[in-house]
Amino acid sequence: MFRDETKEIRIGNKVIGGGNPIAIQSMTNTKTQDVDATVSQILLLEEAGCDIIRCAVPDIDAAKALSKIKERIHIPLVADIHFDYKLAIAAIENGADKIRINPGNIGSKEHVRDVVLKAKEYCVPIRVGVNSGSLEKHILDKYGRVTAEGIVESAIDKVQMVEEYDYDNIVVSIKSSDVLMCVKAHELLAEKMKKSGHIYPLHVGITESGTVYSGNIKSSVGLGIILNQGIGDTIRVSLSGDPVEEIRTAKLVLKTLGLRKGGITVVSCPTCGRTNIDLISLANAVEKLVQNYDNLDIKVATMGCVVNGPGEAREADLGVAGGNGEGILFKHGEIVRKMPESELLSALKEELDNWK
Repeated sequence: MFRDETKEIRIGNKVIGGGNPIAIQSMTNTKTQDVDATVSQILLLEEAGCDIIRCAVPDIDAAKALSKIKERIHIPLVADIHFDYKLAIAAIENGADKIRINPGNIGSKEHVRDVVLKAKEYCVPIRVGVNSGSLEKHILDKYGRVTAEGIVESAIDKVQMVEEYDYDNIVVSIKSSDVLMCVKAHELLAEKMKKSGHIYPLHVGITESGTVYSGNIKSSVGLGIILNQGIGDTIRVSLSGDPVEEIRTAKLVLKTLGLRKGGITVVSCPTCGRTNIDLISLANAVEKLVQNYDNLDIKVATMGCVVNGPGEAREADLGVAGGNGEGILFKHGEIVRKMPESELLSALKEELDNWK
């Protein structure tokens, strides 16, 4: 499996690559120089299960804010830099645990050298990021348009720009908003890395994937295909919405693929004419409830029919099923007790609080 062969890279108190657990990332959407707002958002993301957080560094004030932010958070902090090499250097000096740059747009060769040497001095990893929208003109001319092959060629070129200064503390990221192009690019990059022997960990995601609705679907499809091939050491679900939603989706993708343990899996029936309770509201309430039980690795079912519900959800460890204004609590397909519909959620919570 490719991810078992990648180089181990330490990012603050996390290690990715070499078969280590896949780390979930997100990015703040606050103004980084607003330390209080940024810290507040990061703490919420930590609570949701974020492993590594990235902040935009568009100016020197943002770079200087990193040191203050780091004092108040508990996960590694990555600085996202575009164009200005001085900001990359300032971010490293202010405590960034990793920097994200595209060596192709950071300036001259000398500027790339200065950034790499500073990263080397502080032992800070460099995430070499290439997006489909940032391909060089000569690559676009060569392939006639944006292609997976072009993305990979550009990425390898940028990695070599860092390696030229005898530095291999590198994470590679190639992204596209075209899901299938992104999948193909990762397959090609993994193949080329294995042949070259320079096997760096990959940061995987579908860029500009869209809103919470469309972005979740595109990200889940793309990440699912890529991760299931053994490719990917850290992931980010990119959504136009609350970053906490990115973490929830990423956790579910990893759990669905069997790549992460812990946390409750919720199953619920789609409803039909036999449903006599407000199952949709109940299912949403159950899904929200179980987010507070990461210590439990069980399956919980929310079913609409007392007659068929327990049997259909027999593989569930615990569940509730509705009847006509009432419902039942069941464990492993066996009915435990009956109660009014209004008590189903609280009964489920009581079971979870005392689960052994």
